[in-house]
Amino acid sequence: MSVVRNGGPIPASDAQRRVRRSPLLFTAPIVLLVLLTLVLGWEIVRANMSAEARTDWPWRLQVLDMEPLGSLLAVAAGAVLARAQYARTVRPFLGWRSDWSAGNLRGGVPEWQVGLLNGGSHTVMVEEYACLVVLRGEPGPTAAPWTDVQGAAAVLTAAGLTAGEDFQLVMVGNFPLVGTGTYETMMLGAFSQRFVDRVEALYLKVRVADTVGDSHERILDALKGARSSAYQRPAP
Repeated sequence: MSVVRNGGPIPASDAQRRVRRSPLLFTAPIVLLVLLTLVLGWEIVRANMSAEARTDWPWRLQVLDMEPLGSLLAVAAGAVLARAQYARTVRPFLGWRSDWSAGNLRGGVPEWQVGLLNGGSHTVMVEEYACLVVLRGEPGPTAAPWTDVQGAAAVLTAAGLTAGEDFQLVMVGNFPLVGTGTYETMMLGAFSQRFVDRVEALYLKVRVADTVGDSHERILDALKGARSSAYQRPAP
């Protein structure tokens, strides 16, 4: 389920999802397995026909002998199962943490800090990092399009917010996100109380590729929980 805004669909859930599989390492073995299964079916049908019938076209067409065909089919099935098991082992677990803290914005004001982590055991490569700003007080659920950090900063600056004072966004490029298996996070941004009051939502989209070529994506609302009384702001 998703909410459609001016900037595009925003999933109602921020759960991680797989958005792409590797054509070489996933599609090719599946296609090979299907083809070998079709050939096996053909050969089984031929084997159950009379010798006289097998002299006519197309039944006289023999693709492979049953013995090598069975071996190839077993290898293909094993490759598909092994790939699926390995992909499950190396998949990332993208998570995020946020809390009121201080130390990144000028003046030492209380700030809502958001950090990203990879709780998996293997390193992944960040393929895409994008932002979507939803300002408060605009007529209807409008939003700017998905953009990079610089584009998001331009939208926020035009809304009267000051970089370094009201917000700080970290630019994320194509770099390895190490799987730590711990709760150690990489900071994505810090936002003041004024920012929280002026911005309805700030969505951050992170897409990564794992070691088997699959792409995983998570879209999070950086301000989720910032207005909750469960989070105590530090004294300025």
